[in-house]
Amino acid sequence: MLDDFMTRAVLAGVGVAVAAAPLGSFVVWRRMAYFGDATAHAAILGVALSLALQMSIFAGALAVALVMALTVTLLSGRGYAMDTLLGVLAHSALAFGLVAVSFLSGIRIDLMAYLFGDILAVSRSDLVVIWGGAALVVGLMAWRWSALLTATLSEELAHASGIDPRREQLILTLALAITVAVAIKVVGVLLIAAMLIIPAAAARPVSRTPEQMALVAAGIGTLSAMVGLQSAYLLDTPAGPSIVCVAAIAFLATSLMRGLRA
Repeated sequence: MLDDFMTRAVLAGVGVAVAAAPLGSFVVWRRMAYFGDATAHAAILGVALSLALQMSIFAGALAVALVMALTVTLLSGRGYAMDTLLGVLAHSALAFGLVAVSFLSGIRIDLMAYLFGDILAVSRSDLVVIWGGAALVVGLMAWRWSALLTATLSEELAHASGIDPRREQLILTLALAITVAVAIKVVGVLLIAAMLIIPAAAARPVSRTPEQMALVAAGIGTLSAMVGLQSAYLLDTPAGPSIVCVAAIAFLATSLMRGLRA
């Protein structure tokens, strides 16, 4: 079954959707959209370092994404406006990554594949990495779900409950870095934030509890991957952007449903 490239692509898309759903819910609740964007943009620098050092793309992207996320966490609240800090770091990391790639001599690299994803080229080993990362992210979210919800609701309430909000922020940071690293092959660094935010945002109007929102987001992300891939196959369009387009249509549909109910 795994010899069929479309089957591997669907499994990869579903794996990313499963990882992004619970994490994306917290990104939406905490209004961390630009934070996810900055972490994703840094991954292209990780790709360049991986190729230069002849190491795993996943390892390089994970390391740089984690460094970026930790840097933002440490610098926040130290006299910098968060949107300004994230804007500087996000675009600087992307620019340095693209410049670093240009210095790689003797290495053929398809930048479009890393910027917008190349899900149709996913291999069996890529599937192992994607689903291993998805399992780790889901495990982290399930383990710290209650504490993360409390810290998201109120830092004062978290302290009163014996929960350290900065520790929960670091757990979110780690999960975000893992998701970015596993998703880079599927949707690329420019669209990773979209897969984090759009399914969760689409699930919000039709969900009554945080757990339901995460499950509905996973369903929307999975459906987006499957329908987006089928559309890309039939219409001969880029796979990664097609997946995001389907997710955006789902967001529009749930927003209209909320408006009609109101």
